[in-house]
Parts: sequence; C-alpha cells; structure tokens
Amino acid sequence: MKLPILQYGDPILRMRGKRLEKIDERIREITQNMIETMHAANGVGLAAQQVGEALQLTVLDVSQVEDRPSTMKLNGEDVDPKAAMPLVLINPELKLAGETELATEACLSFPELTGEIERPKSVFAWARTLDWSEIEIEASGLLGRAIQHEVDHLNGILFIDRMNSAAKAALSSRLKRMQKETRRERRNRQVHATQSAL
Repeated sequence: MKLPILQYGDPILRMRGKRLEKIDERIREITQNMIETMHAANGVGLAAQQVGEALQLTVLDVSQVEDRPSTMKLNGEDVDPKAAMPLVLINPELKLAGETELATEACLSFPELTGEIERPKSVFAWARTLDWSEIEIEASGLLGRAIQHEVDHLNGILFIDRMNSAAKAALSSRLKRMQKETRRERRNRQVHATQSAL
C-alpha cells in the first residue's frame, strides 16, 4: 500500500528513530509499504520517519539510476548493487570513509528542492535485514550517498542541515513556506479527525 510521505515541517522528521528489537508482521508490512511508496515516488531511498514511523528502518533502491553509478561490497564480497535492490537496513550504524565530494541531493520530503551536499565518497554500514541477519556493506557512488542521507533521516537530521549556510539562506523563504503549508495541512487533518470522532 502506498503511504503518504511527510513533508518538511512535520515534527516526526526531526525525531530519532527507535531501535528495533525484533521483526514482526507490522514491521514487515511497514517495510513493504515503504518500498512500494519509494518506487511510486521514483525515489532512491525512504526512511521510516518519512512515512510517520520513528524507527531505525530505511529502504533503498538505486537500480533505476543509470547516470550516477554505485559500487557495493556485501559482507566483504563485490556485488552488483542493482542485484541487491531493494535494500532494507534496520538499526544501521555507519563509518564514513575517504575523501569528501560535493553532489546534488534531493529528498521526497522536500518536493522540487535540491541542494549541493558534501559527504564522504564511501561508507561502511552495519545493519540487520528483514530476516534479522546481520550484514556489512561498503558502498560508494550514489548508493553510498543515499545510505548516508537515509541514516541521517533515522537520526532526525535532514539534508538541509548538511547544506552550507549560504545555500540554506538562499532557500530560507521556500523552507518557511513549506513549513507553514505542512503545519496548515496537519491542523486540517486534526480538525477532520476530531469532527469524524464526534
């Protein structure tokens, strides 16, 4: 089932996700819905916070992106990143590695907004999967960047927080407008929910 994606200004996006202790049917359903939602929105990643769940859970899929290649090692073995998608990471921990690079990022919670973000070129990630097995990933290129972006979400960090101050200042009026629209939509949903309960 496709889920609504929370927009900038929703407080859940700033929440640190709760670590998962086990996988149950609810988590499997949320994960499947997140994958479907990410694909429907043509995204390469989606964090649980973006669908209203403050959990340490993210999904990624870079298989449809041809112009920004990725490399990946899974448990020490070179793998084709496209064959490993969609990727589900639960309780991920990162170690950033190597030089940094500036590249364009976007976010499903910030429609039509992009920014140049400096991040390490490579990342090591340790996480659990839906079958609760532990995996170790080394990734670079788009996948490495997407993992960093999504794990930031899991910790309440948004990509605008990684922008330099000049870039963020240039976007300030758009960001304020987005926050205002999101607050108005949240109030309207609360009013409708209250009226429905009466």
